[in-house]
Amino acid sequence: MIFRHRRSRGIHSLRGQLTLANVALLALGIVMATAVSLMGMRYYLLDQVDSELLSMRDSLKNTQLTARQMDSLSTLAFIRDGNVPEADGPPDADSLYAVVDSEGRPRSFGSLEPTVNQRTLAAEVGDPRSVTGDADPRDVAVDGSPFRVVGVSLPDGTVVLIAGSTDALHKGMAKALKLDLFFGVLLLTLLAVLTMFSLSRRLRPLEDMVETSSAIAEGDLARRVPSSHHPTQEVEQLRLALNSMLHQVESAYRTRERSAAQLRRFVADASHELRTPLSAIRGYLQLYDKGMLREPTERKRAWDRMTGEADRMARLVDELLTLARLDQRPELRFKNVDLSRLVRDAAEDLRAQQPGRPVSVSADGALLVRADESGLRQVLGNLLANIRTHTPADTPVTLDLARDDSGVRLCVADQGPGLAEEDAARVFDRFFRAGGGAGSGLGLAIVQGVVKAHGGDVTVRTAPGEGLAVTVTLPAKSCPA
Repeated sequence: MIFRHRRSRGIHSLRGQLTLANVALLALGIVMATAVSLMGMRYYLLDQVDSELLSMRDSLKNTQLTARQMDSLSTLAFIRDGNVPEADGPPDADSLYAVVDSEGRPRSFGSLEPTVNQRTLAAEVGDPRSVTGDADPRDVAVDGSPFRVVGVSLPDGTVVLIAGSTDALHKGMAKALKLDLFFGVLLLTLLAVLTMFSLSRRLRPLEDMVETSSAIAEGDLARRVPSSHHPTQEVEQLRLALNSMLHQVESAYRTRERSAAQLRRFVADASHELRTPLSAIRGYLQLYDKGMLREPTERKRAWDRMTGEADRMARLVDELLTLARLDQRPELRFKNVDLSRLVRDAAEDLRAQQPGRPVSVSADGALLVRADESGLRQVLGNLLANIRTHTPADTPVTLDLARDDSGVRLCVADQGPGLAEEDAARVFDRFFRAGGGAGSGLGLAIVQGVVKAHGGDVTVRTAPGEGLAVTVTLPAKSCPA
């Protein structure tokens, strides 16, 4: 498919259309230039012939001689058509003269009888008075050769026809036309070849774009349009825009694939987490249905276990609903909240739940933030619940709250066993539990979702044997002074 795209160079391709347009424009220019030059040459040469004929007519007219006087004085010795021995042959001289009467019939002059060409000239002219009254010479053809003719009316009524040959003019124009056509065709061929070569080089980036698009359609999302050695501005802009679009498409595709994988893993983990308490409850119900729980203590233990599993399942469903709402970007109820008070309350709750755990708090005074109070309480509750679940009961805990130029920072740190680097990278993944420990694996995912809904960020600092420190940063725009 790529090979077919690269070899598509027919008359309907962009390369073919541009080549045809260039050749057509040059051909039009050559035709117009040839026409103008031939017309100019014809006008110039014809004007020379006409000027000579008119000068001869005026000179002859100014003599005021009759035909008899010219004959007797031999003033018409320049009438030389008698040089043509063959009556049927074409005229060889550039000038042709004929003496006709008022009716247009050829007359002999002296001892010279009218020749065939003189008779033909007289026949072509017809009425001699028509040429004597014309201001410009007239075109006639004598034995197939073109002539320009003028007439001079003598005092005795005789008319002298003076014709000048334009055969050389027409032959010259024909040769010039052939020469122009030859060089025109040569220029058009050269232009077509150079245009095809230049366009092949200039349009190579477009072929690369087609090839890249075909490769991406076949699954190679990392493919990009390479830069050419001599790019034009428009093609280079198109290449950069296309590469940017391809990068966005690849990112969107990768994000969709990652989201789909996360969704599949999330559904699988949720199913697994819900299946465990459901299996336990179903098992106890089957034991009760078969009458195998006869002792009151056994029924009490089964009831407590089913209640515990139901509570566990309810907490898991609540956490899943919380994550679902966070994914839908809910509208939080922002108001002025004293974050210092929430931190101190959370610390008191931890001391009440684990009296033997050392808890230190650095959150004196009032620190107001504009946030959703229930969301911040859930963040603190999940962070401390994570410590209770994964660290010994006597592990020290520190809650540090401070304001800086970027906003408000809350750091909840413990001195527990810490996490390995690969576990720390997945600590915010849903249903992730380091070492398969207790809990649902959704606590820190909820923390991250709530903080991001506030426009903040959550980071983790940990190492094996160095404890775990979770830092929550709320932006300054949510923290009025």
